[in-house]
Amino acid sequence: MAEVKELIQRLEAAVKADPHFLGGRDAVYQFQFHDDQSIFQLIIHGADYKIVEGEQEIANCTMIFLKEDFEKATEGSLNGTEAFMSGRLKIKGDKGLALKLQTYLSSLKTAK
Repeated sequence: MAEVKELIQRLEAAVKADPHFLGGRDAVYQFQFHDDQSIFQLIIHGADYKIVEGEQEIANCTMIFLKEDFEKATEGSLNGTEAFMSGRLKIKGDKGLALKLQTYLSSLKTAK
């Protein structure tokens, strides 16, 4: 299994490769991991974004995963709805943003 920083780099590469994902929105996604208690944020302000370690801004959508499940999400192979319903994924805040991220990650799988 990949390390969390490597998984975050995969997400960053995917976002960088597809500027349509940003779509002019303003959002702060926070990713927390049960495995090692690490926290990362994807901060989007219009067409600009950054990924930071730790909590830099107030998150609109916080997703709490195991590293293994986040790895599957970055590969587009995790069904977020099933993971949420089974308790493997916890979401705090705007669930609509989480759904948009899931849709985006699923599109990465079909684009490969």
